[in-house]
Amino acid sequence: MSKKTITVRSLLEMKSAGEKICVLTSYDASFTRLVEEAGVEVILVGDSLGMVIQGQESTLPVTLDEMIYHTRNVARARDNSLLIADMPFMSYRSPGLAMESAGRLMKEGGAHMVKLEGGATQLEAIRQLASQGIPVCGHLGLLPQSVHKLGGYRVQGREKRDASLIREDARLLQEAGVDMLVLECVPDQLAAQVAKELSIPVIGIGAGPDCDGQVLVLYDMLGINPRPPRFVKNFLQSGRTIQEALHAYVDAVKSGEFPTAEHSFK
Repeated sequence: MSKKTITVRSLLEMKSAGEKICVLTSYDASFTRLVEEAGVEVILVGDSLGMVIQGQESTLPVTLDEMIYHTRNVARARDNSLLIADMPFMSYRSPGLAMESAGRLMKEGGAHMVKLEGGATQLEAIRQLASQGIPVCGHLGLLPQSVHKLGGYRVQGREKRDASLIREDARLLQEAGVDMLVLECVPDQLAAQVAKELSIPVIGIGAGPDCDGQVLVLYDMLGINPRPPRFVKNFLQSGRTIQEALHAYVDAVKSGEFPTAEHSFK
């Protein structure tokens, strides 16, 4: 278990010190206890629960009430980790609605930070949240809530123009007040550039080894999901217990051994 309570300031200090930040999803109390005991600093209640728990084809059907329910279950079991909750599809389509949704995730769910997807189009909502003292995590690259517009779960930022747009969006998000940024499924060199250019922690998922930390979906890294993304490594192998797999994940992130080129994109 972590020796100290993890805060937004803690994560900034870890980035400054070059210490990798370990993030993992969780959706219930039992797994949360194991995840935190393994040394994970940040727990994300992701709308990925729609796919790995509910069996949905995407994250889009997940409701705010469902996110609050799972966040509350995780909050009861966490001790020292920072708890982030995803804002589900269409729950932040205006600054006012974003305030209402974030408020419920924090007051009813117990989240410490909320996460939303998108770049320049979300700046007004982010500024509003930040002005009210609500910590925000941004999300760029592959945006699962925009899967239909993107035409599937594809790597983003390979073209020069697209890469420039992601870098610019990252800068704008930081200026608007986000405290952390998730980069999903982008080339490793692009992710390295963004992490270097921003002062806030940049967490990668399928974004190479040079981000300030890594996040995976719990069910993916335990091999429970029968169709995991190619950037995922199954840590529940070679006769490991779940606890051993979680410790192996933390150790691999902290040491920089994960992700390798096999789990990254060019």
